Amino acid sequence: MKINYFLTLILASLIMFSCKDGNDDNRDLAETQTTNDSIFEYKVEEFADIKILRYQIPGWENLSLKEQKLVYYLVQAGLAGRDIMWDQNYRHNLKIRAALENIYNNYAGDKNSEDWKAFETYLKRVWFSNGIHHHYSNDKIKPEFSKEFFDSLLAETETNLTGEAYDVIFNDKDSKKVNLDGTQDLLLSSAVNFYGPDVTEAEAEAFYKNKKSPDPLKPLSYGLNSQLVKENGKLVEKVWKSGGMYGAAIDEIVKWLELAKGVAENEKQGKALGLLIDYYKSGDLKTWDDYNVAWVEATEGNIDYINSFIEVYNDPIGYRGSYENIVQIKDFEMSKKMSVLEQNVQWFEDNAPLMKEHKKDSVKGVTYKTVIVAGEAGDASPSTPIGVNLPNANWIRAAHGSKSVSLGNIIEAYNNAGSTNVLEEFAHDEEEIELQKQYGQDGSKLHTALHEVVGHASGRINPGVGETKETLKSYASTMEEGRADLVALYYLMDPKIQELGLTDDWEKMGKATYDGYIRNGLITQLVRLNLGDNVEESHMRNRQWVSAWVFEKGKEEGVIEKVSRDGKTYYDIKNYPRLRELFGELLMETQRIKSEGDFEAAKNLVENYGVKVDQAVHKEVLDRNSKFKSPPYSGFVNPVLVPETGDDGEIKAIRIEQPKDFASQMLQYAKDFNFLPVKG
Repeated sequence: MKINYFLTLILASLIMFSCKDGNDDNRDLAETQTTNDSIFEYKVEEFADIKILRYQIPGWENLSLKEQKLVYYLVQAGLAGRDIMWDQNYRHNLKIRAALENIYNNYAGDKNSEDWKAFETYLKRVWFSNGIHHHYSNDKIKPEFSKEFFDSLLAETETNLTGEAYDVIFNDKDSKKVNLDGTQDLLLSSAVNFYGPDVTEAEAEAFYKNKKSPDPLKPLSYGLNSQLVKENGKLVEKVWKSGGMYGAAIDEIVKWLELAKGVAENEKQGKALGLLIDYYKSGDLKTWDDYNVAWVEATEGNIDYINSFIEVYNDPIGYRGSYENIVQIKDFEMSKKMSVLEQNVQWFEDNAPLMKEHKKDSVKGVTYKTVIVAGEAGDASPSTPIGVNLPNANWIRAAHGSKSVSLGNIIEAYNNAGSTNVLEEFAHDEEEIELQKQYGQDGSKLHTALHEVVGHASGRINPGVGETKETLKSYASTMEEGRADLVALYYLMDPKIQELGLTDDWEKMGKATYDGYIRNGLITQLVRLNLGDNVEESHMRNRQWVSAWVFEKGKEEGVIEKVSRDGKTYYDIKNYPRLRELFGELLMETQRIKSEGDFEAAKNLVENYGVKVDQAVHKEVLDRNSKFKSPPYSGFVNPVLVPETGDDGEIKAIRIEQPKDFASQMLQYAKDFNFLPVKG
């Protein structure tokens, strides 16, 4: 489970590789990393609604050569699977990308024309989203150039793109990558390539309802690593493994993982890598569980990683995992500071406002680290989370624990990249502004930590109740993220966090974070929607249903006041202690829904509070925000790890270079990591 950056970005903004050893082909595309923050250029470029940033890898020079090799191999393994994510997102993505890149590389016409600039922007948007659907809204990206101009580009560059892959760029077909509108068939109306285009929601659910795990207490993650299609009228799974679907890319992943295993820091880390390799080779879900147990228990060492088919947000019914890779180096200083959370996680569980039967008697093995990201791929790049808590299987978390990480250098890059100061526009008063300036950044960091470490680790499902993807279905993701948010919100205004040394004033930090959360949930996140749209993305939904519920329930008591001033809407929290109680009440109900598998209650909560938007307020917010020019979305190019080899071919050193721009990295990736065939 991962937390995206939008909440932290709102809070913070309101304040204010080459594939071959020794290959230097990309030297003209890169510049050496500079470690001085005062001159490091975090911002790369902006286009459409997107800002591209860079991040550094501080402390790289302090790693041993063996550790650097481990990082390099893991990064290469991640990039080897890059095309998997593209194909998962949409069945024509790879073909469309190949055509667009061929045009970009070979067009010799006027590159100052408005049409060409529109083509460049479209290509960059497609690169950023790993496909033709927007990375956040899931809407198909609409080109701002004509079909006639595109036809001329195809002809002039001798690029072949025909049939459905050509038509879909301009027509209304497959308009939504992930559709969560419960009035439609969620699979037939979603373009994501996890299911055959003729597989219905009812058929898929019936297929997995008949799957029985050998051990009911350790349910296998059926559907996690396969595509479900119809062959001769019968549903079959095309497993993602060596020799199976995506086999060519997976074999490359395995090659690099085997090299990584050879330089593992310790026996437990090596064992986990070995099991991950076995899983990729076999596709066996029992091996996947064995790997996750081994990975959770491999807590020693300076290097860690996330790799495989993991998060299920892109599956409308929550079975299939998107390919993801994050390579991490431990940030010792920050990890030591925040380790107090994992040491006290049982206290948080014991004191949570949950029904006794929904609490864990013993929270197992939660580890929390702030890490330095060394490379990302797939679902984590270019748009990245800022925090991750894994594994996702509830029984593994209960029996063996989980790992939580905060991506420290990613957050640092966001905070140093500069952003528009919209606080004065949307905050209700000067006190709110001042609290945000003093405690907003620290509050958002602690919110992330509590969300990942305490939130996702808390609570338990009643015996005999199935996994949430089975019981809560399309509402599972937003309910889980909202539940973790509520745990964090409840404890952010508790004296315990000051007692643990995490703030110098728990009350002020709590107020600042509550202000920011309500403001975001009810106002500022609306800038991400087109006028008239409903809320569909899981995290946006959870922030709205949490905020709208506490606003409505506290209305008679005047807990939060909706203020209209000079034609502008604000929300002013009048009673913070009572708001905390309301967060606790909602947390109790949300945990009950998860523990009991109450689908109807989840549906009512999300649909009544998290989906519909007040269109008058939405128009007002868009108008107020229009004067701020900074794009609402940010993502990253990755540093390039460049190995230097001796005469014997062995790596002698690995240096870091920074890409000069977004396009150069995307083209380099297309050249070096194109392991999946472009069909048709």
